[in-house]
This record gives sequence, structure tokens and C-alpha cells, in this order.
Amino acid sequence: MLSGRRLLSSLLCVSFATVCVSQLLPQTSDSVHIVPQSKAEKSALAPDAGLARNQTRPMLVNVDIVLVPVTVVETTNRPVTNLVKQNFELYEDGEQQTLRYFSTEDSPISVGVLLDLSYSMKDKIDTARQALHEFFENSNPEDDYFVIGFSDHPALLADSTRSTESIENELAVATPYGNTALLDSIYMGLNKLRRARYKRRALIIISDGGDNHSRYTANEIRRQVEEADVEIYALGIFSKVFKTYEEWAGKRLLTGITEATGGHTVTVNNVEELPTAAANISRELRNQYILGYRPTHSLRDAKWRKIKVKVLQESTGKAFHVYSRQGYLPSHN
Repeated sequence: MLSGRRLLSSLLCVSFATVCVSQLLPQTSDSVHIVPQSKAEKSALAPDAGLARNQTRPMLVNVDIVLVPVTVVETTNRPVTNLVKQNFELYEDGEQQTLRYFSTEDSPISVGVLLDLSYSMKDKIDTARQALHEFFENSNPEDDYFVIGFSDHPALLADSTRSTESIENELAVATPYGNTALLDSIYMGLNKLRRARYKRRALIIISDGGDNHSRYTANEIRRQVEEADVEIYALGIFSKVFKTYEEWAGKRLLTGITEATGGHTVTVNNVEELPTAAANISRELRNQYILGYRPTHSLRDAKWRKIKVKVLQESTGKAFHVYSRQGYLPSHN
């Protein structure tokens, strides 16, 4: 009888401990900068596998390896696709890091399109529709999309789908009106991407002005995008000479938000150039470089780490622009 009680007591202790542990373990993780790896995967990847290769799924590396997606474009915004590992230098907090992993990236991506449907877009909406058609035509066939239209408020126009035809049918009946809740639409897009199909995630913004109707502030959204694993690109339809303060502020707003994520803003002075610019961004997403390094300093603290990527090139006379995330917060999930 005594041994039975001891056995029952032991079983209850084990059950209670199991419940406690399951409650303490994290249920989700949005970090891509520091990615865990199983034992089987560790044996399949050599520590210094520095040869370029096409990725069909997210790279898995040791828990203390930081992965940095990088886009390199020419002054015409066309992607540069022929670089090798030796062309790159990466610095964390001003200290050069040793690149342990290098690859090219054209794996499927989940894309949220944020389309400005405020009244000022009335004479540009047809060209914006054509721009999205060109974006879809140049994308990976496996990508999936959703579309949020924003004017006075953001609204979901097309839910997650691979059917670009159904998206274009929805946009064909969209009518511009009202003000511009740009920041609220970014917030909505980030939240929706948390449940995205793929680990690679991006937002594409098409707008011709600044925000004048959002509940969220620029600083609040800036903090959100810095911590989210989402690249944001924008097509800003602005004149060479700003006609309003809102237009001037809009360019600064979009540039600050996109470059914080490793994306960038393309200024389109002539609306007829919008489809070409959209096609270029689509090709950029299909021609990214992934740099991986083990930080010199420990990742055990939660301090912001600043990242700087440089491209070393021969004297070809061409100027390159390099886009990558400006930093990251170490994750302990």
C-alpha cells in the first residue's frame, strides 16, 4: 500500500512538472535573425559553407548565427546579381564580422500590398493597377499575397492567395476617396504577416502622399518595423517639386520606415514610370543575398545591435546602393 502511494505521488509530480514546463516554453517565435538548428541539420551544413547556392527554403544555422538579407541595386534600381561572398563586408556595432554563410535567395515569399486609395490617387489608380500587374508578372510563381487598401481607414481587399488574377479583379472596382491612413495600414499589414504562409515576408506600399488620418504615430510604427522580420518597400509617386507639406513629409516618412527594415523607397516623379519601378522591386526580392555571421560579442543581452553592410567592387564606374536591416534585437526564444 505504501509503495502504491509513493508511485501515485511520483506520477503526480511528473505530471505537474510537465504542465509547468509547457506553460513556460514560448509558443511562437517571429525571429529570423537568430535561427535554431536541429542536430540532423547541423551535420548537413559545414560550419564554413561559403559557396553561393539557390535557397528553396529558409537557411537553418546554429542558434548564435545572425542572418542578414541584403539587396544590391544600380542607380537605375535594377538588382545586381553577380556578386560573391568576397564582395561583402559586414559590421556589427562598428566591428567587422567574419562571414560564415553566404547564399542567394529566391525562395517563395508572403507579400502584403498596401495600396493608397485616398482621393489624391484618383488620376493615378489605373497606373497603380498596371504597376501591380507588372509586380506579379516578375515575382516567384509560388509567392502568396494579400492586399490592403487604405483611405480614411485600412481595409482588407484580398485575403491570402496565390491567384493574382483574383486580386486584380478586386482592384478593378476599387474607387479612391477620402484621406490617407498610411501608418494604420502598415500596422494592419504587419499583424497579418504574423500568420503568413512563408518565413520570408514583405510589404509593398504604393502611395502619393503622407499620412493625415492614422491613429498610430510614426514613432510607434518605426519601433514596430524595427523589431518585425518584414522587409518594406515603397513606391512613392512624388513630383520633383513638392506641392504640399504632406507630400514632402510623405517621402521622409516612407524612406525612414522602409530603410529601417532593409527595404527602400523608390521615388517616381512621372506616374508612367510606376509599372517599371514595381517590376524592379519584384526582381529585387528574387535576387537577394543572405549573409550569416557569428557575432563577436555575446547575444545574451537584449541590447540593440547596429548592422552595416558594405560592398567591395572593382572600378567599373557603376555606383551600387546596398540595402539591409539597420540592426536587430537578440532573441532568446
